[in-house]
Amino acid sequence: MDDWEMWDRREETRLSPRERLALLEIEARLRRDRGFARRMGEEPRGQRGGARRGRTHRRLWLPVGVLLLGVASVFSAVMGIRTEDPGLLWCFAVLWPLTLFQAFRLLCRVARRRSRGGVNSWL
Repeated sequence: MDDWEMWDRREETRLSPRERLALLEIEARLRRDRGFARRMGEEPRGQRGGARRGRTHRRLWLPVGVLLLGVASVFSAVMGIRTEDPGLLWCFAVLWPLTLFQAFRLLCRVARRRSRGGVNSWL
């Protein structure tokens, strides 16, 4: 039996009104689930057209944020050590864990793309 015969048999199947209602409720919940739509590669209904641009901006912010946090961390560490100012050392103490956390997120994103088998980029 080929695919076309299976398709014809599926069309002959009838659902009860209760089953149709349950199916409609499930479909409505799935349409509202943004994470599911993202995993399935679909764009949410309200984001068609401009979604690709928004996705590119989101991809760009994490590497830029890691870079800026890294520069600020290094600057505050170097200046704090040179001047022995406790304020700068505390600034480094606050910035460094944030920098490490964001860098970890960036590395996870790169590893996820690499595991999918696609061409990966840092952006």
